[in-house]
Amino acid sequence: MRAIKKTEAARSDACHRPSHYRAKGLRSLKVRDVAEAADCAIGSVYNEFGDFDGLILTVNCETVLALTARLKAVPAEDPVRQLHGLAAVYLEFATTQANLLRSLFEHRMEEDRPFPEDILRMLMQAFELMHAPLARLLPDRGVAQLATLARRMFSAVHGIISLGLEERMVALPPDQLSRQVAGFIDTHLAGLGIKTAR
Repeated sequence: MRAIKKTEAARSDACHRPSHYRAKGLRSLKVRDVAEAADCAIGSVYNEFGDFDGLILTVNCETVLALTARLKAVPAEDPVRQLHGLAAVYLEFATTQANLLRSLFEHRMEEDRPFPEDILRMLMQAFELMHAPLARLLPDRGVAQLATLARRMFSAVHGIISLGLEERMVALPPDQLSRQVAGFIDTHLAGLGIKTAR
């Protein structure tokens, strides 16, 4: 019995492992691929996740946790450098985990079901890591204003990175993309009256 449970646990871990999603991406992923990688029946995958949405949402949840952990590790001594550090970490994650990040933002629930609130909250908590440095730089702004500024900054950085990595368009080398992101942050902060000498 213990051996059976150990085998089931190993298969469950293999189902959750992001290597298949990282390699294939959401658009070409099939439940059969996950079952083969986990060495189990397709039915076992459905037993683990419920349906295809459950499979993708589980991976998305783990992607957010991994991204948040990396963002939290950015040094916070200097707020301007912290914002640049957060953007640099996001760029590195987007470059090395492109398919996982696409799954997070591109997945649409079957039958127009609403996106789970818990994952949305987790994602918002990751973005809220920009609030603290912005609050230090703009102490006269209220919480709602800071939240709007943080969302606007993230949206712009995400857009620059997403388009810069898009193979169907003119993909940019990582160093050039990094300079574009850093230039945007400096310009954006300068527009808010913040000196950006680093």
